[in-house]
Amino acid sequence: MNAARHLFGASLLFFTLSGHSFANEYEVVVYGGTSAAVTAAVQAKRMGKSVIIVCPDRHLGGLSSGGLGWTDTGKKAVIGGLAREFYHRVWQHYDKPEAWRWQTRESYGGKGQGTNAVDGAQRTMWIFEPHVAEAAFEGMIRDHEIPVHRDEWLDRASGVKKDGARITSIKMLSGKTYSGRMFIDATYEGDLMAAVGVDYHVGREATSTYDEEWNGVQTGVLHHGHHFGAVNKKISPYVVPGDPSSGVLPRISPDPPGEYGAADDKVQAYCFRMCLTNHAENRVPFAKPAGYDPGQYELLVRIFDAGWRETFHKFDPIPNHKTDTNNHGPMSTDNIGFNYDYPEASYERRREIIKEHEAYQKGWLYFIANDPRVPKDVQDEMRTWGLAQDEFQDNGNWPHQLYIREARRMIGEFVLTENELLKRRATPNSIGMGSYTMDSHNVQRYITPEGYVQNEGDIGVSTHGPYEIAYGSIVPKKGQCDNLLVPVCLSSSHIAFGSIRMEPVFMILGHSAAAAAALAIDNGTSVQDVAYAKLREQLLKDGQVLEATGLDLGGRLGRDPSKLEGIVIDDANATTTGPWTSSTSSKTWIGRSYRHDGDQRDGKSSAKFETKLPKSGSYEVRLGYTPNNNRASNVAVEVHHAGGQSKVIVNQKLPPPIDDSFVSLGKYEFDTNKPAVVSISNQDADGYVVVDAVQWFPVK
Repeated sequence: MNAARHLFGASLLFFTLSGHSFANEYEVVVYGGTSAAVTAAVQAKRMGKSVIIVCPDRHLGGLSSGGLGWTDTGKKAVIGGLAREFYHRVWQHYDKPEAWRWQTRESYGGKGQGTNAVDGAQRTMWIFEPHVAEAAFEGMIRDHEIPVHRDEWLDRASGVKKDGARITSIKMLSGKTYSGRMFIDATYEGDLMAAVGVDYHVGREATSTYDEEWNGVQTGVLHHGHHFGAVNKKISPYVVPGDPSSGVLPRISPDPPGEYGAADDKVQAYCFRMCLTNHAENRVPFAKPAGYDPGQYELLVRIFDAGWRETFHKFDPIPNHKTDTNNHGPMSTDNIGFNYDYPEASYERRREIIKEHEAYQKGWLYFIANDPRVPKDVQDEMRTWGLAQDEFQDNGNWPHQLYIREARRMIGEFVLTENELLKRRATPNSIGMGSYTMDSHNVQRYITPEGYVQNEGDIGVSTHGPYEIAYGSIVPKKGQCDNLLVPVCLSSSHIAFGSIRMEPVFMILGHSAAAAAALAIDNGTSVQDVAYAKLREQLLKDGQVLEATGLDLGGRLGRDPSKLEGIVIDDANATTTGPWTSSTSSKTWIGRSYRHDGDQRDGKSSAKFETKLPKSGSYEVRLGYTPNNNRASNVAVEVHHAGGQSKVIVNQKLPPPIDDSFVSLGKYEFDTNKPAVVSISNQDADGYVVVDAVQWFPVK
């Protein structure tokens, strides 16, 4: 028995020859092959637990090794623990001369390289080739002697055995069974979580569900340029332009999009993050895919005819003359509207969806490179590109992982919402941090009431700095499952998940989930009852970053609102409705950014600054904004005070006279028992409306 325990990483192995099946018993069973699965397994092993990875995947690392080499990091200073160790391993690879096969290190430059320590002990590389990431993950597993059972698919119908609220074992379609004391669902889909029977959600919640601004249907919100407002002309969705009776072009939904802010059961678009190259020696030309239909791209022809020329704007350069190619523009690599049933679909149906996405995306490439209707300048450039011959060599040089941007999301002990990410509310029991923009890709392509095509769902809202992630967001509600942690399909709203869903964060949460699992084993508790003080102590010892205090977060900072006189409410703490875009383009501002309405002039964008003043009396109320000639000269501002409401018109073209930041809205009496409120609207504005801060300055 001792030899068997040593051979299988301190596991117990039980054979049943008659049934041609066997059971493995480990202290921690990790289901999934994502980056979070790897960090979870490594952390469990470092804490002395027997652990195994069981996954449907053949390749470890998920999207981090599946083409997403242009890492969406946000503030790198908050990425610690095993996540930072992974990026250090990547740096170690590129520190070797032989890593630079197709170009010199000097020609690539210093892109993506961190400089945490002069001696190289914590140096990081955030941009990398897919095979380099996979090798780093495999190295982490190999160094810790962690067994990995690949191509094992959970029996989602009857494969989970429970004793009360505890999972005792999970069975695969192959018949293999894995017993454990703790289980971690590290899949993008949340299949184990769903099979266990814990609460979860698919789709977008309404804004009213969690008192959010950016959730639900986002008609009229045009953020990234991935919409038809970015095209010079309005484009007809009909086969015969302007004639609804002629039928609708492919890949446009004839259904209404829903009301702004309403809930739906749709999910943001998926795509493959392709690794392309224009290095002739390593380039595989784009082949015509099976079943290719140029008619699927008729809408793209109209986009080109309207003058759009941004096809190559997200061919982000990674080392060795390769790219991480991402979606960009009104009709790009995102396969909008063809993934709604993926989260809950059978394995067979998911394979169909994946194949459809592959066919669409390969067809998109072939169409641009070969169809005579494509503008010559675009076509000539596309023909210089191809698949990288030395990537994904067992899959025809095509990524092995579809970008599942969002699927199921658990409804756990604590639900993270935009309110926590924007620091409107405190987050309890931090187990790591995120900082990337709250980012959703498009959800649907529809026909506007005026008869034009439009994309909906694409959104990017700054979190105004790093935010904490609650331990309660990775554990089920008490009583639903006592020994399951979910670091990927965690408990959050749709819009909050838009930031949390970044690969470094998944690695951070996988690490923290395993630490909690080990402590639950050591103390004989459920995951819900893990002592946070002990978990925090362990995570800090492991190098996890749990709060931003004292960190050098980089970037440009405006004036610190806490150091200004009076009571100052920054735009990050305002309650807003409608579309607002964060910016730092001006020379100075207050806080981490300011916001503008995108020159919409439609009355749909408003901001409310509210505070409780420390004592009753007279205050001068001041509005903070950044001036420019494109600003509105007639911004409507309402001051709510003890005597009622006063309306003030502000000309934001003019420089603010008070400290180059504020303009006075007048002096008013306030009652400390009533909230002090200033509201701004873009109704009938004649230019951009900007909100930055409001100051209540006591008058003596």
